[in-house]
Formats: sequence, structure tokens, C-alpha cells
Amino acid sequence: MEFLLTLSGATLRISTPILLAALGETLIERAGILNLGIEGTMLLAAFSGFVTAQLTGSLWLGLAAAVLTGVLLSLLMGLLSITLGLNQHVSGLGITLLAGGLALFAFRLLYGGASTPPSLDHSFQRWSLFEDTPLEPLFGQYGLTYLALLLVPLLGGLLLNTSFGLRLRAVGENPEAADIAGVSVYRVRYQALALGGALMGLAGAYLSLAQLGAFSHGIVSGRGWVAIAIVIFGNWRPSRVLFGALLFGFLQALQLRLQAEGVALPYELLLALPYLVTILVLAVVGRSASYPAALLKPYRREGET
Repeated sequence: MEFLLTLSGATLRISTPILLAALGETLIERAGILNLGIEGTMLLAAFSGFVTAQLTGSLWLGLAAAVLTGVLLSLLMGLLSITLGLNQHVSGLGITLLAGGLALFAFRLLYGGASTPPSLDHSFQRWSLFEDTPLEPLFGQYGLTYLALLLVPLLGGLLLNTSFGLRLRAVGENPEAADIAGVSVYRVRYQALALGGALMGLAGAYLSLAQLGAFSHGIVSGRGWVAIAIVIFGNWRPSRVLFGALLFGFLQALQLRLQAEGVALPYELLLALPYLVTILVLAVVGRSASYPAALLKPYRREGET
């Protein structure tokens, strides 16, 4: 029983940044934009949050800096893909390269090429809701983990039961009809990008301000790409995205536990296990996924060039 509770608690912690990033990408893709800049956005957000918290001594200011970083990078994506109508694949990959390069350049500039900068004096701590009880391993989570779980029903309700959600889905399915109905396609897509970017910033901040309390080159380690796969696996529905994030988190937590137990398997295989299962599931589910009809299609009003 203790093993299951500990494994479940680790699953929630590991899945948190992927869930936050995937929820943000869900909003963006439902509006018809594919943002491949998640990996770079999370990396630069993790760095800006860490540096701000270290310089100011305030974790909350670090959190705000990370969110702002995510929003600004997403708005840059909007400038490239919405306003200028550039290819979304190229724009997203360019943002990942730009943000990743900026983060690593600033890291070396500030920390002299050290492999790891000094850790924060203090980082966000877990909330022990059932302290000194057998349930503590499961419910002793970071505040951002509880926030991520709360956002699942909130975003589900936002998409299905609000006028904003209706406009966002209409823009992602048929922007021409939405425009005729008086909906500003550009505005809605920019709003979706800003909200999604904020969640990606939170995902990066979670890594550097809570889970690790430090910044390193490989702090994101492909989580942004996994988030994109999980959005497809979840069929652009927050509840299913949660299941996908938990599945990846469980596999990651399991392989860490197996390594700690000294299981006689190559550790490279254990490290690759979550990613291999993600690719396999995506290959099976992706063929029947119901993509937003306007995804990847730039929109121009009649008469615009």
C-alpha cells in the first residue's frame, strides 16, 4: 500500500509540468494554431523564473516572470503565424530554437559556464494535507500540482459552456463562418495564445522554482514535445489530456523506482520507456484523432493580402 501511495504521489509531481503545458497547447490548437515552441518556451520560462527569484528573493516574482515569458513568446508566435501568416511549423520550431538559445546564452553569461548555478535559498514547498498520516505521500503535493488538476475541469467548462469557448472552437473549426458571425478570428487566436503561453510559463516555473529549485541545461528534457503528443492522445479534451499526462508521469515514476530497486535492466531502456510508450500510443491513437478543422491553416479576411 505504501509503495502504491508513494508511486502515485510521484506520478502527480512528474506529470504536473506536462499537464500544464499540454492544457495550454490544447487551448491554442483548438483555436487553429499549432505551437511547436513549447520546449523552448518552458526552458526560457524556467530560466527567467529562476533568475528573477534568485535576484529578488521572491518566488512569486519568479513565478510572474516565468508566466510573462510564456505569454511574450506565445504572442511572438501569434505575430509570425497570425499577423504575418507564416508557416506554423517553421514559426514554432524557430521560437524553440530562439528561446533555447537565449536561455543557454544568458545562463553562460550569468553563471560563467558552470554546469549548474547555485540552488535557490528556498523553493516552493509541498503542501502536506494529511501530514503524519499514511496518505501523506499521495497528498503532499506542490500548489502548482493542485492548480494543474483544478484547471482540467475549469478549462473543460470554459471550452464547452462559455461564449469564449464557443468562439474559440468556432475559430478553430471554421474561421470564415466565425468571421461572418462577427467573431474576430485574430483576437480570439491571440487570446488563446496568451492563455496557453501563461500555462507553459507555469510549467517551466514548476521545474525551476518547485521541483528542482535550480536551473540546468536539460531541465525540460523533451517534456514540451511530449505535451504536444499528449494533446493529440487526449483528442483536444482536457480530461483526456489529464489521463495522458498521468500515464506518462506514471511510467516515468515507475522507471525511477525500478532503477532505485536495482532491477536488472539497462538503465537506458528504463529511461526510454516513457517516451517509447508515448510514441506507441500516439501511433495507435493519432490515426483516429479528430483534429480541429482549421489547424495549421492561416486565415486571411477577403481582400487582405
